[in-house]
Amino acid sequence: MFDDAYYMKQALLEAQKAFDMDEVPVGAVIVCQDRIIARAHNLTEKLTDVTAHAEMQAITIAANAIGGKYLTDCVLYVTVEPCAMCAGALGWSQIAKVVYGATDEKRGFRQVAPKALHPKTKVISGVLETACAELMTSFFRKKR
Repeated sequence: MFDDAYYMKQALLEAQKAFDMDEVPVGAVIVCQDRIIARAHNLTEKLTDVTAHAEMQAITIAANAIGGKYLTDCVLYVTVEPCAMCAGALGWSQIAKVVYGATDEKRGFRQVAPKALHPKTKVISGVLETACAELMTSFFRKKR
């Protein structure tokens, strides 16, 4: 069995893929029964779709992998705190736990929509926070 840091490192690998594609570097993995069932990163630019966030992509992949829309036995690892849209989708999926790295002070769900997740969903923040935040900072510094 792997720990939160291991799975967050997997999410960081996805975020790096987004970075390399000139997408906002957010990566996500979904784990079920100690197995990664979904890997995803932001694809909003490539797909010209504002909803193509890493979390949204991962939810779809995971639902297809388990053959159902409810992710009650799953954990999402994502490099940046989910936005309100993603938190709403995670709430509808009834995901068991959300683990994120860096906090999003401006658009994170905890600031914008603190009740968007399912009431039973556990949240852990700050896992590999520095590495997650540095990738975002590096991306936006490059844009300026």
